[in-house]
This record gives sequence, structure tokens and C-alpha cells, in this order.
Amino acid sequence: MQLNQSASLEKFSLKPLLLISPFFLWGTAMVAMKGVIPHTTPFFLGGMRLLPAGILILIAAAIMGKPQPKGWKAWLWIALFGLVDGALFQGFLAEGLVRTGAGLGSVMIDSQPLAVALMCSWLFAEKIGLYGYLGLLFGVMGISLIGLPDEFIFSIFSSNTESTLAISQSFFHSGELLMLFAALSMAVGTVMIRFVTRHCDPITATGWHMILGGLPLWGISATTESQQIQNLIPSDWVALGYATIFGSAIAYGLFFYFASSGNLTSLSSLTFLTPVFALIFGNIFLNEVLSALQWLGVTITLVSIYLINQREALENKSLRQTLSEKTKLPALEISDKKLQPLKIPVKESESQILS
Repeated sequence: MQLNQSASLEKFSLKPLLLISPFFLWGTAMVAMKGVIPHTTPFFLGGMRLLPAGILILIAAAIMGKPQPKGWKAWLWIALFGLVDGALFQGFLAEGLVRTGAGLGSVMIDSQPLAVALMCSWLFAEKIGLYGYLGLLFGVMGISLIGLPDEFIFSIFSSNTESTLAISQSFFHSGELLMLFAALSMAVGTVMIRFVTRHCDPITATGWHMILGGLPLWGISATTESQQIQNLIPSDWVALGYATIFGSAIAYGLFFYFASSGNLTSLSSLTFLTPVFALIFGNIFLNEVLSALQWLGVTITLVSIYLINQREALENKSLRQTLSEKTKLPALEISDKKLQPLKIPVKESESQILS
């Protein structure tokens, strides 16, 4: 009995860490990839993040005894999943990073919980509520303070209109549209996993979708790009290995495993942690200095995640307080009133008979 209780407690204590781990791995993988991006090509890099990782996931699934997809419906859903969340997401992301800054790109990518929440509210009737929407708003504010340059944020509140327009034009150009498409692709892919797992195991589906999504990227790279690996140095291969094994295989495997059964709005909200981890570990390993606005963004982001994940408890607490206040008001009104003798109206004819 004690062994069972200790095992359940250990499992309970590890679950929050496992939920956060994909976003920790994505954030640290972003730090690892910063030095690799200038030495390779975008589509090759996108395929490298997917195809080898998919093979590793399928090997792990085979060791775990997970069943392979069966039937045309299963393979159709996996193919669509691979196209949207694999090829389109990584393709738009790779090309978008070339044309825009990494900070603004990260803000646009990590704002996809908004799209996930709206789609889940419509498709799966997941309740968002006031605190949920407030948390999503705080999350976008937080990652904006983290990713956007301080000069751009200060220019918004300045009275110099020409300066604001000039900075806006320097940051918002064609690359942002690609990053927006990447964010929408990731959001649609997150929602699609619910439909995919109706026909096959989530782990094997994740592995196959990464392979099917990575092949087109490598095909495009082979026909349109050159010098994919010639400029890579040994440290770049180490970073690629970390990003592939930990930032893709393990992170995506855990994320889509939880997404197949849990609340997608709450899980997707943890995506706001990705730039937080990237910022903190960039400060530790790359000596990147955090500004006061970025630290404020980290704080607001953590508050947003708390509001989203605790939205039901907060709404229930607010509802109980409201009901409690309403039930107390009539009691106070009755106790304050003086009791008056009860008077029954009597007709004049009845009073004569009684007399």
C-alpha cells in the first residue's frame, strides 16, 4: 500500500515538470541554433529539425510496443498533420527567420495560443472564460516585451510620429507574414492531433508526421539551396544534435502526447514559456543582457500562464464569493427591520357580527 502511494506521489510530482519540459527544450534549442543559422540554409535546417527526429521517435515507439498506423484514414490524417505542422510550419519559420529579426519572429510564433484557444472553444467547447482571455492578453504583452526591441516599444508611447513609423517599417515587412503563417500552421497542427489520435497512436503519429513533413523540406533544399553543410563546424553539429534529439524528438513527442488528451488551451498557453527560457539561457550561455522591459515581460508572462491554467479555479472562487455575498444581503435586511404586529383587514359587516 505504501509503495503504491509513494509511486502515485512521485508520478504526480513529475507531471508538472514533464508538461513544462517541451517548452524548456524548445527554448534552449533556440539558443543552441543561434550560431548554426548563419552557417547553413533554411530549408535544410528545417528538414534537419524534423526527419532525423521522426526516425528517433519511431525507434522509441517500437521499443515501447506502440502500434503502427493502420488504414487509409490514419495515414491520411498523418499526411495532413505532417504537411501542416511539419512542412508548412518549419518552412514558413525557416524562411521567416531569414527575412525578419529573431525577436519579433519569436513573438509572432509564440502568440499561437490565441489561435489554439479560439479553435478549441469552437471545436471542442473548451471554456476560456474571463480569466483565460485575460491570461492570453497578458501572455501576448509579456512575449512582446521580451522579443520586441526596447526602442520600438518606447516609440509607441512617444509623441514623435515620424520616428514610430520609421521603426515600424524597419521591423514589419514581408518576413512577418511568413512568421504569422508559421504560427497559424503550428496552431492548426496542435488542434489536429485530437483528430489524428482517433485513428492511431499519438507517439507513432508524431514520428511519421515529422518524417513526412521533413522530406519535402529536404527536397526543396536539394533543388534550390547549396552549401548546406560545407560551412558547418564541429560545434554546429553538436548544436544540431541537441536541437534534433532534445528540441525536436523529445519535445514534440511529449507535447503531442499531452495534446492528444489534455486541455489544449492550457497546454498551448505554456508556449509563452519558450521565449522566457530562450532569454534566460541566452543570458547564461551567450552573455546576452536582459533589459528592464524584458524582465517585466518575463514576470507578466508567468502571471499569464497562472491565469490561464488556474482560470476555472479562479472563476469558481469568484462565483462562490458572489453567491455568498448575495445570500448574506437578505439576512441583514430582515435583521435590521423591526417586527410589526400583524394586522388582518376585516370587513365592516363581519365586525358587526363579531360585536
